[in-house]
Amino acid sequence: MIFRISSALINIIFGTVFLLGLSAQAATAGWPRQVTDSRGTHTLQHAPQRIVSTSVTLTGSLLAIEAPVIASGATTPGNRFSDDLGYLRQWGEVAKARKVQRLYIGEASAEAVAAQMPDLILISATGGDSALALYDQLSTIAPTLVINYDDKSWQQVLTLLGTVTGQEKQAAARIASFDKQLAEAKKQIKLPPQPVTALVYTPASHSANLWTPESAQGKLLEQLGFTLATLPASLHASQSMGKRHDIVQLGGENLAAGLNGESLFMFASDEKDAQALKTNPLLAHLPAVQNKQVYPLGTETFRLDYYSASLVLKRMTGLFSE
Repeated sequence: MIFRISSALINIIFGTVFLLGLSAQAATAGWPRQVTDSRGTHTLQHAPQRIVSTSVTLTGSLLAIEAPVIASGATTPGNRFSDDLGYLRQWGEVAKARKVQRLYIGEASAEAVAAQMPDLILISATGGDSALALYDQLSTIAPTLVINYDDKSWQQVLTLLGTVTGQEKQAAARIASFDKQLAEAKKQIKLPPQPVTALVYTPASHSANLWTPESAQGKLLEQLGFTLATLPASLHASQSMGKRHDIVQLGGENLAAGLNGESLFMFASDEKDAQALKTNPLLAHLPAVQNKQVYPLGTETFRLDYYSASLVLKRMTGLFSE
């Protein structure tokens, strides 16, 4: 089921707002605001002015709603997904233009966060960019919120962040803009053979992470009208660390069995990655490979936010326009 958030829900400021595991209760003027996450209830006295994001996944959404993010964690600079600062390529130029400072590369540092003198710190609950292990230290610096993105669409994450930062109107505007793009794309797209499988393929290890219907990637494909393939009941796949809802890890003999869609959509991938999958002898018998229904969607799509989701729409339109 696709969770569709109405503009009316997004724009609720007064009363009590309950959003996807994180709730905010606003006073008459909007602030102070009580926010509840997995670690308890926090009181935000005013709209934050110095936000530190320890998660590169969350940073893109903060930039999209023009929240005052002053610093961000980063990944390895200059790799397939990141620019020279370690920011994700889909929003790296925006971050530079707004002079967002790089906190650290990879492993989180409480000292680096404290040096920015933030009035709000955001942590992702899961994923490689999670600084959850430092929660106790970070929460002594400033109000610290844990945001779980592995069971939400990027729109739901955007709405949630709009609520906790006071940028509700900006979040609603971004979603409305995307909805127009989505409606136009759906008019132009002729769907390829269904159902489809969404994945990130790692050629070196002959393994893949399968995006589930709960993932932002899976939700986006369903919003476009695609049907996600269901894993075979007999498949013994392991969910990452037993905690994440957005991916299923596939390797060994499970890899071919799990890639059972009539079409394969490769997120965080380019033509080189698609070629590696198609030439893997263990996958040569797959219907999607035999029928040439393997589609790389670009290296900017590893994490979905307003920027990368918009790129997916453009690529889908280019691939499947009638």
